[in-house]
Formats: sequence, C-alpha cells, structure tokens
Amino acid sequence: MSKKSKKDKKSNKNKKDKKKRDYSFTQNRELSWLKFNERVLEEAEDNTVPLLERLNFISIFTSNLDEFYMIRCGSLYDLTLVKKNDIDNKTGMTPQEQLNHIFKETRRLYERRDEIFKKISKKLLDKHSIKQLKFSDLHENEAEFYNKYFFDHVFPVLAPQIIDPQHPFPHLINNALNIIISMTNLDNGKNEFGIIQIPDSLPKVVFSPESSLRYMLIEDLIYEYVNDIFSNYSIDFKTVVCLTRNADINLSKSKVDEDEDYRGYMKKILKKRNRLAPIRLEFYKYFDDDMVKFLIKKFDLSKKQVFLTETPINMDYVSDLYDKLKHVEPKIFSKISYKPFKSKFNPVFKNNKIMDLAQEKDILLFYPYQSFEIFIKFLHEAALDENVLSIQMTIYRLANNSEVIENLLLAIEHGKSVTVLMELKARFDESHNIYYAELLENAGAKVIYGYDKYKVHSKICLVVKQGPNNKLQYFTQLGTGNYNEKTCKIYTDYCLITNNEEMGKDATLFFKNLAISNLNGKYKHFLVAPTSLKQNLIKKIDKAISNVRSGIPTSIIMKMNSFTDRQMIDKLQQASSEGVKIKLIIRGICCLVPGIPGVTDNIEVIGVVGRFLEHSRIYCFISPSNTDIYLSSADLMTRNMDKRVEIAFPIYDPELKKRILRDLNIYLTDNVKARFIDSHGDYSKVMRGVNLLSAQEYFMVHGDDDVNFEDINDSVVDKIKRVIHKFINNEQ
Repeated sequence: MSKKSKKDKKSNKNKKDKKKRDYSFTQNRELSWLKFNERVLEEAEDNTVPLLERLNFISIFTSNLDEFYMIRCGSLYDLTLVKKNDIDNKTGMTPQEQLNHIFKETRRLYERRDEIFKKISKKLLDKHSIKQLKFSDLHENEAEFYNKYFFDHVFPVLAPQIIDPQHPFPHLINNALNIIISMTNLDNGKNEFGIIQIPDSLPKVVFSPESSLRYMLIEDLIYEYVNDIFSNYSIDFKTVVCLTRNADINLSKSKVDEDEDYRGYMKKILKKRNRLAPIRLEFYKYFDDDMVKFLIKKFDLSKKQVFLTETPINMDYVSDLYDKLKHVEPKIFSKISYKPFKSKFNPVFKNNKIMDLAQEKDILLFYPYQSFEIFIKFLHEAALDENVLSIQMTIYRLANNSEVIENLLLAIEHGKSVTVLMELKARFDESHNIYYAELLENAGAKVIYGYDKYKVHSKICLVVKQGPNNKLQYFTQLGTGNYNEKTCKIYTDYCLITNNEEMGKDATLFFKNLAISNLNGKYKHFLVAPTSLKQNLIKKIDKAISNVRSGIPTSIIMKMNSFTDRQMIDKLQQASSEGVKIKLIIRGICCLVPGIPGVTDNIEVIGVVGRFLEHSRIYCFISPSNTDIYLSSADLMTRNMDKRVEIAFPIYDPELKKRILRDLNIYLTDNVKARFIDSHGDYSKVMRGVNLLSAQEYFMVHGDDDVNFEDINDSVVDKIKRVIHKFINNEQ
C-alpha cells in the first residue's frame, strides 16, 4: 500500500470515529486539566487558607501550568506537524483545535491569577508589612545595598549582548528569564535589540538588609540597571520575557547504539530537551507590539501563544521566602502558614521489628498521616538482618540524599543480593535516576532499566528471608506512591506490608518477568498493566452490572488522580445506565461528565484539593455478599492502563478493608475542600450545611486511629455510606 493510500485510510478512519463516538458524556483531557488547575488557584483565593500558603498555591498553579505547556501542549504541537487530523476521542477535536481552546482558556486564567496575586500581595503588606520591592519603594540605605549588591554579585556574571548580524540571537533556555530591550545606538542612531539572559546561578530573590519582610526579585533588580549595562544606548523599551519549549522528548530503542547502554542513551537525549520547539512566550508586566512581532517571527509563534502577566513569571522564589520567614520571622511565619504537622510514628512500630509485626498481620500505612520512616525502618532492618537473602525493588522517583538508596547500599555492604529496576524515563527525574543507578551499580547492585516502550510505574519492594527449617519467607511492600521522603510528607498514599506467601510469590514472579522483559506474566493476586489490569477491572464492573440486573444492589467507589481512558469511561457509563451506583473521587483530570439524565446520572464525581496532594488510587466494588478492594499505582488513564507497568493489589485483611472504607467515607463526606463535578463538567462547591468536615484535617487527627464512625457528620449519609456501615457491622 502506498504512503498516500495509508494516509487516506487513516483520515477516513478518523472521520468515521468522529461520527461513531458519543461525546455527550465526555470532555477534553486538556481542558479538564485546566479546570483542575483553576481549582488549585481557588485555594489561593480561599480566605481560610493562611496567606503565605495562598501565595504558594499560586506558585503551584504556575509550575503546574509550565509543565502542562512543556508536555501536553508540546505533544499536541508535535501532532499538528505529523498527525494534524488526529481526533480526540472525547470531543472530536483536532490537535490544533485543542491548542486554540487551551490558549484561550490560559489567557483567562492569567487574568484571574493576576487579580488573586494583587489581593494576596496587598494583604501581606497591610497585615504583616511583607513587600515585594520596586526601586521606588527603597529607603536610602536599601538603595545603597541593592546598588552594591548588583555591581558586586550580579553584574560580573551577566553576559549582555546586542542583536545584529555580528551578534546573532542567542539560544533561549527553556523556562529561563530574560530581559529584552529595544534601544537606540547613541553613536549612529540605529534602532537595535539587546538581551540579558538571567543566569540560573543567581538567587531568585534578594532580601533587604533592613528586614526579611522586604525583598526584591532578581529580575526586577537587573531590570533597573539595564541603562547601566547598555550605557552607550538610549533605552526605548525593556521587559522580562520567558520562552517555554516543548519538552516532550521521544525515546526510541532503535536509536540506541549497539555498544551503548540505555543509561548512556538517556544522558544524550536529555541534552536535547532545552533545544526543542518554542510553545509559549510570556511577558512580565510590559508589552510592546514591535517587540512581540520581532519575537514571534524569531520563534515561529502565533499571537495566541503570547501572554502578558503581572504576576512574576517564575514563582519559585516563594519557597525561598517561605524558608527565610520561617527561620528569621517565626512569629509572623506562624500567622501566615499552616500549623506544623508531624506524621505519626506509632510506638508499636518503634518498639518492634516491622517484619515481626507483618508476620502477625498485614500492615497498612497512610501517608503523610503515618510516617514514611516506618517503611525506611523496614528497609533498614532488612539490610541488617542476617537471615535476609535479597531485596528487590522498583524505583520511579527519589528524594535528594535518599534514605532508600542509603539502606540499599547498606544491604549490599551486608552481603544481601540487591536488584533495582530504576525507571530512567521518569519525566524531569531522568538525570536524578541515572545518578542513583550508577551509584547502586558501582556498589554491586543489579540494576535494570525496564522496557523500551513501557514505563515501570509500579511501587513494589520484596524482601526474601530465610525462615525456620530453611523455609523462605516473603515480605512484600506495595504502594500507591513513590519512595520519596520529601513528597511523602505532602502526598497522600497507601503502603501495604504483607507476609502473605502467595502475594510474595506473585512479587517474585513479577521481578523475574521484569528481568526478562516479559509483560505477559500470570499472577494469582496482582492485576498488572498493560496486560491484565484494565481487563480485570472491566470484568469487575461487568459483575456489578450483572448483580444489579439480578436485583443485587452493587456499588463502585474509585479514587484516583485522573480519569481519561475512553474504554473505562464507556464501561462506567454503561454501568450507570444499568443502575450501578458509582462514586468517583478524582483530584485531577476527569474526562467523564457525571449527572447527565439517563446517561451518567448514577455517577457522582468529587475532587479534593487542599494542604496535601491526593495521590492514592483505590478501586472498590461493594455488594451485600462481598467487598473487593484494590490499591494501585495506576490511574484510569490510557497511559497507565496500556503504556506502563503497573500493579493493582488486593486488600484481604477485614480490618484493613474497614480502614479503607472509613477513609473513602470521609472523602465522600468532605464539605470543605471537596468540589463536585456537575453535568457540564465544571466544579461546584458542595453544600456545606451546619457541620463542616475536611477529610485531610480529619486524617491529620485520626489517620492512625482504629475505625470509628461515631464522630463523623451523619448529615450526608447516602446509600454507599449505609453499605459501608453494613460491611463494618457484619465484620466480613
């Protein structure tokens, strides 16, 4: 078949798909994500959130949007070049149509962010004298300080240049700040452009010598001295700009040289990220038509991709401000930040060996309400236990100075066999993971890198121990989140540690299959993507449909980060139309639109955004005779179901089932931080009533407690809650 006929066939297929697809109960992934990110921005608008934390939510919103443009818009841009008629299976939009909607929505969000930033800045100044300085705000001694600081510490590292045939336009680093100047040469009267790239080595914020409550952003400092830098020019216009590039790098095993390992290939490919195509251009505060024309021509952009912001482009300075105030102005800091929270480390875990406790019963940890140090203690004990033979582990993301790595190195020192699957394709953590992979390999660990076309995203650690009578004992840890000490303090995740022998044998088989690149392993207990996870979840939904048809009330509760997979969306819609009651707790993207009469009216969707990032995945199927609960590393996203190696693992212990059902109930009862998605796909506030309940605040107090429903607000009891009560009362 010729290339043209193949292309025509694909085009015809897209047209047919567009006609066949029912888009009445689905929404676009990218636009749904923008709605979620606006929900993050709403936390910055919430007067019940401390002021500094509100500023931090603007920072989170901004960094989220940066990554969204680099990856999602970058990917759509690629499609406009090679598959411009590729159709979104939730809306029928082409890649360019999606980008146009994104650019339009982004402009509105910028305006909303600017208004919120102004209000927060005013309140910080009025109530606490915290001020982002301009030069017109400076006292005399401050002006002297900043002048000296600039010439002593900033000017020597700047590399300003004019732009002309002898000085070509320099490469702009992805998401870096630059000052671009339109100016007139005083010697010959020529109009020219100049540029100052702001080095990443400079601090993002410079605090006043008078008070840590007063500070200046580095770009504002350099901006003020442009006239001194270009002293032989008359400055006509100057502004701060930032270019965002497509960072969605494509990986191909076919491009790896025969004598090169995958780690070396990843090092080379990462260097390309900063040189990919521009996707967005931001101006800070000031805008000039001639400069816009010059830059969009230079970067081959349209005006739709150009944005003006009065909020600082780079909000990373907020973390510096946070740390400074915490240490220098503790009284003020305590008034404008969250109250300190420390994860609980139950004495039973401190006073006993974790493996001994796991032999008595399964252990379920709920981060950050319970301490990640409990898992570290488990790993440390395994490293030192003379009867432990091996430790095997998958790693996706790690903290700096990782205690996980320290304990794996300790295990190697003590003669254990250590095998680590290090996922080198963990986006923006690739270099970090390469470093740790080399460290482990040099110490004597067996390090493998997974699959060419599939990211290994599962969270599993297997410790094998020589037990009495030479019988092997398996201690399997499975989780919904990463082995990262830093994110475990702010992400909600579950961690199961079990001595179940059959689960251990599944884990053993899983690691053997990883080592031989076998995706088609058969497991007794694990549901493993990409081969059996989606298929088995569909079977369980079909069983729920069958139950309801037979008059057996059956409910489904699912909690996840995002929901995009079209096949799973269609299956849940079918279940809803058959009468299955479905509750979804989704923090981020939700491409299913609930509450549409006769279509999705048995589906309710809520999302919780608050102090902690909701990260756990739970798949729960409830009927009068049985309750199946799976925890997982996977969302119901096509990438998780079809393009990653993921594990969903069952919870068998009745007490742990009660705990998870309790937790789900609390989320479903949240009327403070929860929002429900309406039949238009938009977020709306939950009716609050008299009694207020924030799930995260509840877990901060009760996350380590035994199940107790007496202190839970009963004003919103529904069918699912009654099913949960029935389950607990029957103690199945």
